Amino acid sequence: MTVRVRIAPSPTGNLHIGTARTAVFNWLFARHHGGKFILRIEDTDLERSRPEYTDNILEGLHWLGLNWDEGPFLQSQRLDLYKEAVEKLLEQGLAYRCYTTSEELEALREAQKARGEAPRYDNRHRNLTPEQRAAFEAEGRSSVIRFKIEDGREIVWNDLVRGKMSWRGSDLGGDMVIARASDEGSGQPLYNFVVVVDDIDMQITHVIRGEDHIANTAKQILLYEAMGAKIPEFSHTPLILNIEGRKLSKRDGVTSISDFKQMGFTAEGLVNYMTLLGWSPPDSTQEIFTLETAAKEFGFERVNKAGAKFDWDKLDWLNSQYIHNTPVDKLTDLLIPFWQAAGYKFHGGRERPWLEQLVTLISQSLTRLVDGVAQSQLFFSDTVEFSDEGSTQLKQEGSTAVLEGIVTALENQPQLSEAAAQDIIKQVVKEQKVKKGLVMRSLRAALTGDVHGPDLIQSWLLLNQIGLDQPRLSRAITEAK
Repeated sequence: MTVRVRIAPSPTGNLHIGTARTAVFNWLFARHHGGKFILRIEDTDLERSRPEYTDNILEGLHWLGLNWDEGPFLQSQRLDLYKEAVEKLLEQGLAYRCYTTSEELEALREAQKARGEAPRYDNRHRNLTPEQRAAFEAEGRSSVIRFKIEDGREIVWNDLVRGKMSWRGSDLGGDMVIARASDEGSGQPLYNFVVVVDDIDMQITHVIRGEDHIANTAKQILLYEAMGAKIPEFSHTPLILNIEGRKLSKRDGVTSISDFKQMGFTAEGLVNYMTLLGWSPPDSTQEIFTLETAAKEFGFERVNKAGAKFDWDKLDWLNSQYIHNTPVDKLTDLLIPFWQAAGYKFHGGRERPWLEQLVTLISQSLTRLVDGVAQSQLFFSDTVEFSDEGSTQLKQEGSTAVLEGIVTALENQPQLSEAAAQDIIKQVVKEQKVKKGLVMRSLRAALTGDVHGPDLIQSWLLLNQIGLDQPRLSRAITEAK
């Protein structure tokens, strides 16, 4: 048997991290077994589906490295297949037209509520005669299509994550609507029905999805049986929870993959973290791995039943490890869009070689890519603002003389090298008989506006290459007086 799995997001919003994590598990399982990973877009909700959301889903999966083998298939282009399946169930007597109005359904629910009963359809139109159907149609009533569910039926399956699962037909709310009301034909088919038709048509062997779909599984198993199809294996993975233990939602802030990308997370770091949301590798000490490495070890025996709490600190740590180990040329490519979004200009000596030197300087201090904006701002600005500590340092006794000495020494060093910079510092220390610390702190405050920051000598070299070191030193001398 060739393993065939699918991810089937709905384009009613951007790619959610919960859907993306489900995609990760499907991808890992398919690759582990040498199978196929199929992408299907469930866009039958015509009112809420948007093409821009479809684009966002495709871009997000591609960015994460979750390449698919077949698709994307759009349900909106497969309506004839669904309607044909509805007609077959009607012909076989496994489904029927129901003419119950919304007012009648509301009255039924209110009566059940008054009696303390769970809401359910009472199957009142299951056995209508042709004359009764004709009478309802003469009244102008439209009909939905309902699938027959026997109350006494027990539906059992072995979930690969949760073990034996069992539901009774009486717990499924009565005969299920599988197509919306329509004045003619079978109407718009609904989720629980079309997902089964698609899975049969695409020969899906394993359905891997979140635990919030468990309630649908029993109904879908009955549909597989009614259509004479082999029932796939089911795996219901734990939900992603917020810090309070509730399902992660938009109320928690960032939840879409495009948001995580804008916040400066790398694709590799994010997908690594999602792999660990509910699954643990055989070597519990291993936390950093590629998708390909994880696929070799992936199996549902190591997927947890309990919900996976989202840990921002863990994600930040993982992301920083990928940033710190990214080659300078690639990291430069990743940072450029963030610099551009911040309005930084690449001219006046700020070309590719200079940019890569800047990346080398700041890379090990980055947790997220967006951090590169603040940490490189002083290199893209003509002037800097002095912090309180920076101003205090410039007013220290001897600071002005030190800076004037550096300016004088620079007149003979138009192109500064690391060795020349070190020599200037030594020269000023010797000539002015001051401690090296005063020279270094004063120089840093003058060049960066603060007493903390990246490596001073490398910062000085970068500023010297674009002609900003001497103007800043001169301004700092003025500031100190």
